[in-house]
Amino acid sequence: MRFQIRTDPFWRPFVLIGGATRDNSYVEVTDEGITLCFGLLFKRTIPRGDVKDVFVRSWPLWYGIGWRSNLRGVIGLVGSYTGVVEIRLNKRSRAWGVFPCDRICVSLEHPDAFIAAVKGKPEEPATKKKAAAKRKRKTRPRRAKQS
Repeated sequence: MRFQIRTDPFWRPFVLIGGATRDNSYVEVTDEGITLCFGLLFKRTIPRGDVKDVFVRSWPLWYGIGWRSNLRGVIGLVGSYTGVVEIRLNKRSRAWGVFPCDRICVSLEHPDAFIAAVKGKPEEPATKKKAAAKRKRKTRPRRAKQS
């Protein structure tokens, strides 16, 4: 499943500098791993076994927008201050070959669906939920025809 990275209209010109467009700014979840792609500056696949936890978190204004690092393990791929999800990893690695990385934060258009996909509980779209609710309605049993 592919999830679009949320980029607010105000910030689009700033992330475009790093080549981030709607087509190349996404997170893809497969059985093998999670691929994060944010423009020309970041593309990485994390094996599913390396993911410790995933959850919604806040992203304060002073953390900034774009490709971020706090130099203590957090990497940010952020185009919006809303819908930010943190992917916590089992072991520390290096991002861009320099920055320590044991947590990746990414702003997503559908953070709850992403979390459900990573945790293995696919979330039904609202239209499917409504259709299922309609099918569950009780109907009166048919009367048998008398001859």
